[in-house]
Amino acid sequence: MGMDDKISNKAKELKDKAKERAGEMTDDERRQAKSKADKAKSNVKQAGEKTKDKFKD
Repeated sequence: MGMDDKISNKAKELKDKAKERAGEMTDDERRQAKSKADKAKSNVKQAGEKTKDKFKD
């Protein structure tokens, strides 16, 4: 995974955590569900990038 991808993925992860926390604080179930889905999507993307990196080495 390139450094730019790592930074971008980490920024997205932090943004998703902040959205989830905001949803918890405001009791907004829709926001919580959306942020959890986004977080899961980010995790899958990071796992794919790590797998791709292993095959490059």
